[in-house]
Amino acid sequence: MGLVGLVGLAGCAKPPPPISQAALLSEKGQDAAAIQVLVAHVHAHPDAIPERRMLIRLYGATGDLGKAEEQASELSRRLPDGSPVPLLEMGHVLELSHRYDEALEMYDRAAEIAPKDPAGPRTGGLRAARWGEAELAAPRLEEALRRDPRDAVVWHALGLVRTHLGDIDGARVAYRSGLMADPNALENRVGLATVALRSGDASGALAQYDQILAARPGFAAGHLGRAWSLIRLGRLDEARTALDEAARLGADARVIERQRRLLARLAREHRDASDATEKAP
Repeated sequence: MGLVGLVGLAGCAKPPPPISQAALLSEKGQDAAAIQVLVAHVHAHPDAIPERRMLIRLYGATGDLGKAEEQASELSRRLPDGSPVPLLEMGHVLELSHRYDEALEMYDRAAEIAPKDPAGPRTGGLRAARWGEAELAAPRLEEALRRDPRDAVVWHALGLVRTHLGDIDGARVAYRSGLMADPNALENRVGLATVALRSGDASGALAQYDQILAARPGFAAGHLGRAWSLIRLGRLDEARTALDEAARLGADARVIERQRRLLARLAREHRDASDATEKAP
């Protein structure tokens, strides 16, 4: 039975809250209907902050920047002075319109008006990193971490950005700091394994992959990384076993095939070298 039928049963079930109704409508591609639901709600409940924030984003999704700005101004009046939220929401709206420079300006303004809140630099830094703008992302992520050094997600993003910029030592520091902030943030261990391999430290990478897989034995990409570390160390039989496990868990078949071809070549070279040694006078 569909949602409408369930809601109508004997009048005993309440309709979903407006924000849930709007989300369902938007998922079905009915943004105009979703907007109507939210407009009616915020008209009746002017201080409904989550609904108004969603309304701003829906206006952005439909390209109505004027209405989005109106709602952002209304939101600003209903939040404490210095709240970065309206600017952050307008930044998201500008992103939806592919106006990335203006979006980043909004995030920077949010950082300025709330100098202790990490949300502005965090959002700007993460977005710039996602856009591939490493040089723009780095200072914003660093500022977000100055405001909140416990954010393992931002430490990981900073590690990626520094790696992209060629700052391997700085990336290593970022990933280690992310693990200190949250020992369960295994993406930072993956980062440490990656920079270890880039630095020629296959043993260090293997140690990281072993710890990752101890926590998440079903992590297919971890077995793949472990196999590569073992290949680099010349431990070919163990690498073959790791590749088999990666394949069983559904790791990238193309990468597996490349590593299998490399293993086969290395095994042949090893046999040829052994045969040559045995035949030597």
